[in-house]
Amino acid sequence: MKRDIYHLLEKWKGSDRRKPLVLNGARQVGKTYALKHFGKTSYEKVAYLNFEKDEKLAQYFDNTLDPKQLIQILSIHTGVDIVPQHTLLIFDEIQECPKALNSLKYFCEEATEYHVAAAGSLLGVKTAAGKGFPVGKVNFLHLFPLTFFEFLSALGHEKIRHFLEGLTAFDPLPVPLHEKLIHLLKLYLFIGGMPEAVASYASSESLSVVREIQLEILSAYEKDFAKHAPPHEIMKITTVWQQVHRQLAKENKKFIFAAIRKSARGRDYEEAIQWLTDAGLIHKSYLVESPKFPLSAYADNTTFKIFLADVGLLGAQSNLSAQTVIDGDVLFTEFKGALTENFIAQELIANHQQKLYYWASEGTAEVDFLIEADHEIYPLEVKGGSSQKKKSLLVYDQKYSPPKLLRASSMNLKHDGALYNYPLYLITNNLFGRGSS
Repeated sequence: MKRDIYHLLEKWKGSDRRKPLVLNGARQVGKTYALKHFGKTSYEKVAYLNFEKDEKLAQYFDNTLDPKQLIQILSIHTGVDIVPQHTLLIFDEIQECPKALNSLKYFCEEATEYHVAAAGSLLGVKTAAGKGFPVGKVNFLHLFPLTFFEFLSALGHEKIRHFLEGLTAFDPLPVPLHEKLIHLLKLYLFIGGMPEAVASYASSESLSVVREIQLEILSAYEKDFAKHAPPHEIMKITTVWQQVHRQLAKENKKFIFAAIRKSARGRDYEEAIQWLTDAGLIHKSYLVESPKFPLSAYADNTTFKIFLADVGLLGAQSNLSAQTVIDGDVLFTEFKGALTENFIAQELIANHQQKLYYWASEGTAEVDFLIEADHEIYPLEVKGGSSQKKKSLLVYDQKYSPPKLLRASSMNLKHDGALYNYPLYLITNNLFGRGSS
């Protein structure tokens, strides 16, 4: 259960400036479940409409976009009295009906007493297209795959989560607890944060079933390419999508177009990459050679890495065996650390790091992530295993002298001068608040 999203939904319900809500996110990250659960627990009634399953619904919006008329018609269709303040009206898979999407504008302007929430896959693509999208007339919430802390809750480890969230001192954790968390992290790196995969493991503890679900999700994504992408871009989108795990397996994880084919150029795949980004399926991390504020102004938009939105899907895409979960540090070292870097990228994005950046210096050193916080730029190096090598961080330190050098690894909390080692499972928990004095 993503308890953070329910807090935000309750805040939306009680807002004096409430607009129709659009719950955005990639396919199968739990948007429908979240809205239905919210409606069941916070409203007297729920009127649920799914535009993908019931294609006839679109015809109602062909005839009118007037909110009062729509409420009457939809009450008849659903058999639910849609009462202001007391009924949650859900438009699911709303991307299948652009006019329903556009109707949210009129609910905002003419019928704010009705609580309307919409969800759909590929809404980022619709927003980018800008064709009738009610920009400025809706409240957006973005739903991501479950984070590691949410994964702990889903597996019944709520007490561990509360303990980690309450840490205030930069002191090593008890060794048995640290080892347990490393084991749980290994499971997460294989299972990922897609709700169906997590729920399946929570009930069955079967990694083979988890992998079947992951492959079904990957297949559904590729079907979405054929259904929703511009026809002339489908092949390129599919090619880029299938290249991600291959590119991350390289020592230098920078996305190289020539690896697709020798004559490939970035401009040929620019639209395809943007489509996958807008769909919420990938995250880009841009090269920064001069780490200054703001990082966005110094980023090289032509040089970047690409990560998948979910680390479990990355493992499935690359056909990693479930055996890697239990074989020592194999899961951390497979893919030249790609799984752990993807995990960190995923955690940073879910914890409000809007864009990702990394630093490299003329091929001599590379720091995996740069993070803007507290009016500082912090370098973060990711180590899959327990390696204590820090050459790149030291090079960065000599050049820029940041207040802290951050490393994420499978080691326990450890502090040595300006170097702060965080266990991978703690990387987004109060990252900069501890050990600053």
